Amino acid sequence: MEFLEILKSFLMGIVEGITEWLPISSTGHLLLLDEFIHITVSDDPVRSQEFFDMFKVVIQLGAILAVVVLYFHKLNPFSPKKSPVQKKETWSLWGKVLVGSIPAAVIGLLIDDIVDNVLSVWYVIAATLIVYGILFIWMENRRQTPRIERFDQLDYKTVLVIGVFQVLAMVPGTSRSGATILGATLLGTSRFIAAEFSFFLAIPVMFGASGYKLLKFGLKQGFGMTGLEWGVLLTGFVVSFIVSVLAIRFLMGFIKKHNFKPFGYYRIVLGVLIILWFGLPLLIP
Repeated sequence: MEFLEILKSFLMGIVEGITEWLPISSTGHLLLLDEFIHITVSDDPVRSQEFFDMFKVVIQLGAILAVVVLYFHKLNPFSPKKSPVQKKETWSLWGKVLVGSIPAAVIGLLIDDIVDNVLSVWYVIAATLIVYGILFIWMENRRQTPRIERFDQLDYKTVLVIGVFQVLAMVPGTSRSGATILGATLLGTSRFIAAEFSFFLAIPVMFGASGYKLLKFGLKQGFGMTGLEWGVLLTGFVVSFIVSVLAIRFLMGFIKKHNFKPFGYYRIVLGVLIILWFGLPLLIP
């Protein structure tokens, strides 16, 4: 029984690692996968649900660590290999990341329970998948020459607006990377800057969200976790990290030759399939 739960966590780690960085919604995919392979860590259904609400956020932290590893030199302002000017530029980048994280940090605390208890349903996921899929296709069809091709061209007003787009990703099915990439691109950034800034913007947000979810779970269910819970959590975390390294490299290579339209079409198709899978049985007696 315990091995089966670990295996479910392994599969969810793979899904998280792939979908966190591609603009197709990691939370939406995890919630859908949970419909078929629900993780059960306790005989108490309430504890199992509380654990999963925490699990799906904490394994995102494993994905975030992949960014820290892959971009460590670029994000490290103390690197001895950097000149004083480069170190200053790195500090400036971190300042922009923190400013861009403010909207999600403030609003996330206010609507966390609404997201878990009201919005985490199949029809919301299907709707957001389709709507943002259409927006990605529309964005690429109207695309103009980007005015921002370097991070030093990003001003604080622009990054704050991108941070507001990141708030939209709290609705399951939206995609955190998708919302920030869409927002950044509409504001005039290149695909590369939009994708990389989306990666960096995730670091403080997901560290904060993971800590908050762990605290929330501990306050409700007790701070001691069982061996099974630790095993499930760590498996998803590690697998998510490894797969994320591959997914990030794939995405950055992909956008060198392609645009984001394929992800838009994928979202629409998946949204329609979700409606057919969950909606048709409600219409057929």
